[in-house]
Amino acid sequence: MATGKSSALIDAVAFNSDGLVPAIAQREGTGEVLMLAWMNREALEETVKTGFACYWSRSRGRLWRKGEESGHVQRVIGLKIDCDGDTILMTVQQTGAACHTGQPTCFFRHAGEDGWIED
Repeated sequence: MATGKSSALIDAVAFNSDGLVPAIAQREGTGEVLMLAWMNREALEETVKTGFACYWSRSRGRLWRKGEESGHVQRVIGLKIDCDGDTILMTVQQTGAACHTGQPTCFFRHAGEDGWIED
């Protein structure tokens, strides 16, 4: 994944006032949305350099290398940014569950008449 053009890739990203950008992880092959997390510049640089998803954990206040504790890593196959450059879309090969709850995706609840219902 690392390229000589990684600086130009990262410079094109429009980080918000907190220095963050939303990053959506999508399963390679199916297009299933696995999760949304946040990246700062350092997390994006590490993702581009290593080829594995790295995020900024707002709750921990530090870099979070996806799978560092669970082993459920995301190997990045492709990166895209939207038309404004303020959202990242990653195509990944997911090892194990994407969600910290053990679910395959973080989007396992749907709207019902009385609230959110687990799939």
